[in-house]
Amino acid sequence: MKKIDYTPHGICPVKIKLEVDDNDHIQNIQFIGGCDGNLKGLSSLVKGMKVDEVKKRLDGIRCGAKPTSCPDQLCRAIEELYKNA
Repeated sequence: MKKIDYTPHGICPVKIKLEVDDNDHIQNIQFIGGCDGNLKGLSSLVKGMKVDEVKKRLDGIRCGAKPTSCPDQLCRAIEELYKNA
């Protein structure tokens, strides 16, 4: 099991806690701060998905005029997790 507590940039949540199993499936995500219902929904939707599929679907999504979003920062957390693994 790989785990990371990622500090996102440019979004409302102050922390993303991510756990990925040894087969590269997302097991748990917790966003600290931000839009509680939306982020619980996002977490529920991607739970069990392969990280490559999550990145393919969510990478680069923007939030309004911001250059990033919560889904995009989840992708940054995945990248950081594998960079340090």
